[in-house]
Amino acid sequence: MRVEHIELRQVRIPLVTPFRTSFGTSHERETFLLRVVTADAEGWAECGAEPEPLYSSEFLAGAATVLRDHLVPRVLALGPALGAERIKNALAPVKGNQMAKHVLETAVLDAELKALGMSFGRYLGAVRDRVPAGVSVGIMDSIPALVEAVGDYLAQGYQRIKLKIEPGWDIEPVRVIRETYGDDLLLQVDANTAYALADARHLAQLDPFDLLLIEQPLPEDDLRGHAELARRIRTPICLDESITSARDAATAIALGACQVINVKPSRVGGYLEARRIHDVAEAHGVPVWCGGMLECGIGRGPNVALAALPNFVLPGDTSASSRYFAQDLTPAFTLEDGNLRVPTGPGIGVEIRADVLADLTVSTTTIPL
Repeated sequence: MRVEHIELRQVRIPLVTPFRTSFGTSHERETFLLRVVTADAEGWAECGAEPEPLYSSEFLAGAATVLRDHLVPRVLALGPALGAERIKNALAPVKGNQMAKHVLETAVLDAELKALGMSFGRYLGAVRDRVPAGVSVGIMDSIPALVEAVGDYLAQGYQRIKLKIEPGWDIEPVRVIRETYGDDLLLQVDANTAYALADARHLAQLDPFDLLLIEQPLPEDDLRGHAELARRIRTPICLDESITSARDAATAIALGACQVINVKPSRVGGYLEARRIHDVAEAHGVPVWCGGMLECGIGRGPNVALAALPNFVLPGDTSASSRYFAQDLTPAFTLEDGNLRVPTGPGIGVEIRADVLADLTVSTTTIPL
C-alpha cells in the first residue's frame, strides 16, 4: 500500500445523558478520528484516548502529537511494504502510547481490508454473526434514579448490566438492584481503580450478590494486590486498565490476579494485540469480553467484530448507538433481541455519514507525509 494522505479530525459528539465514573463526569464524547488514504482505499479509526489522563496516562492532545511526530513517520518509512501486520514492530521503539498506536494500526487495517474486500470479522476470526450486548450504567445522583435507569435498559433488551462503583456508592446500589431485578439478572460492577487492598473486607460485602465479576478494583500497576484480593473475596476479579498486552494478560493469569479479562482494543494498541490477548486467555481457560470507550460507530463496528471471536463468552459493553448518542457518525447500531449484528462490509463495515461528521467536526489537520 502507498499512503497518499493522512488527516486527523477532532470531533465532539453530545451524549444523551451524562456518564459518571469514579474518574469524573462526561457530557460529550470528545475524540479524534484518523483518516488514512491509500492508492486503493481509505481507512478510518477512532482514538480511544480521553481529553484528560485519568483513565490512563494517555490523553487526546498527547496522542495526536505522538502520532504526528513519532508514529506516522515510522509507518511511512515502511514504504510500499506497509501493512497492518508490520506496524507493531515498526512502532515498537516508541514506548507505551497504546491508544495512539491503535488508531494508526486500525486506520491502516481498515484501508487494507477494504482494498481486499474483507471484513474485520472475517479477518479477525469471528465465529458469530451477532453478539450479546451489555450496558454500562454510570454513578447516579440517587438509588431510585439508578433503579429506573436499569429498568429502562432491561426493557430495551440488554442482556447484562454493569454498575460503575466507587467508595460510598457500592454495596447499597448493588443490593437494591439485585433485590429489585432478581437473581437471574447478569450483574457486574466496575471500580476503575477506586479501591485499595485495605478495602478487601469491604469489597467482600459484594460476594452475597452473585456478581459476574468486579472489574479493576485496585490500581492498574498492582497485580500482586489483585492476586491477594482474589484470595480474600469470592467475586471473580476482572482486569481492565492493568492489561495493555498479551504479555500482561499471561502474567496476570499466572499470578492469579484475575479470572476474567476485559479486552479494549484501544487500550492494548490495536485489534491484532487484542486477538493475541483473546488467544492467551482462551489457552488458559480465562473468559474475555469486549469493553469500550464510549465509541461512536467508527470504533463500535470493529469492536463488535472482535466480540464475535470464540472466547468472548460474556456480554460486552458493545451497546447500541442510542445508549450514548442521539446522532451517530455512522448508521446506528441497534439491538436485535439483545444482540448487535456483526458488520459484514469491507473493513470496519460501516459507512461514515458525511453530513453528521461535518456538523460535529471541530478541526481538521493534515499530517505531513
